[in-house]
Amino acid sequence: MKSSNPAFNNKAIQQMQQYTITGDVMTIQGTINKTLIMLGLVGITFYYTWDKFMTSQDSSSIMPLFILGAIGGLIFAMITIFKKEWSPITAPIYALLEGLVLGGISAMLEMKYPGIALQAVALTFGVMFSLLMAYQSGKIRATDKFKRGVIAATGGIFVIYLVSFVLSLFGMGNLSIFGSGLMGIGFSLVVVVIAALNLILDFDFIENATRAGSPKFVEWYGAFGLMVTLIWLYIEILRLLSKLRSR
Repeated sequence: MKSSNPAFNNKAIQQMQQYTITGDVMTIQGTINKTLIMLGLVGITFYYTWDKFMTSQDSSSIMPLFILGAIGGLIFAMITIFKKEWSPITAPIYALLEGLVLGGISAMLEMKYPGIALQAVALTFGVMFSLLMAYQSGKIRATDKFKRGVIAATGGIFVIYLVSFVLSLFGMGNLSIFGSGLMGIGFSLVVVVIAALNLILDFDFIENATRAGSPKFVEWYGAFGLMVTLIWLYIEILRLLSKLRSR
């Protein structure tokens, strides 16, 4: 059963097992350490764009950084997914680039809704640690049925976003689910829940990859995949909070 996170699925584990292991193997603690490093890297560039915008209060001052982070982050994410053995290099670069995007988005929303960024950060990590404890205690398990449901829901959200993007090209992208009305808030709540449930699939992948004796570099790959979901969750929480604050 595949994870809805493209970085995390059974095929990925099988591909990584093809590498000859000549040194240490992947560990849970090693993956945690790499995740903390990537969070730190995101924080560095996050603060840079945040401070730049707050100082100038002009979105054009950070737009080049935002574009660099968005395009560069996508490129390095794709490289990491298809060249997993490069993840010790590409994953940290991805984190730095995504920090530019998150810092820009957060600063602009913070200017409009003071305190929203801190709330989003707190909620993101609160959700992650709550689900991690639930997963470790066995209260939530990534069963086949659970995986199928999360994957289907995630795919549906992706299709909705894709259709909305295409419609926006023709000036028809203002769907009610993206507004601040009850329907829009309800939709954002659903997306936040689905993004959060993807964390369970990510925890399951990391655990299975560790049990399989994957190569040491997979710690970076595991941290990368987890960051992909955390960044998505943070953005969706920001979106939800901004809708609630605009009412």
